[in-house]
Amino acid sequence: MRLKKTILPLALIGIFALPVSGFSQETEAQRHERAKRSQTAHDHRHHTGAKIVGGSAAGGAVAGALLGGGKGALIGGAVGAGGGAIANKVRVDKGVKKREQRERHGDHLHEDER
Repeated sequence: MRLKKTILPLALIGIFALPVSGFSQETEAQRHERAKRSQTAHDHRHHTGAKIVGGSAAGGAVAGALLGGGKGALIGGAVGAGGGAIANKVRVDKGVKKREQRERHGDHLHEDER
């Protein structure tokens, strides 16, 4: 008889505790989307992607011009821009991952870091 009196309150506490904890947790997808939006907003404010791709294209064009003249400059610029686009994609992905980890651990970014 004593066991039944103990089990019933514990079962009720367990049932009522489930919905409360479920509403307070954020899903991984929501955290990822917020981190992506934050990273994109930061990059757009500072024109980061354009700087990386443009700088790589200019560097490739200079190297190509020194090695192969006008045609080399054109090819070098295209190769440099492609490499810059890949480097920018890797940088953005790393930035999003870092922002997700900061949010997960409760570290919030300062306004100038966003």
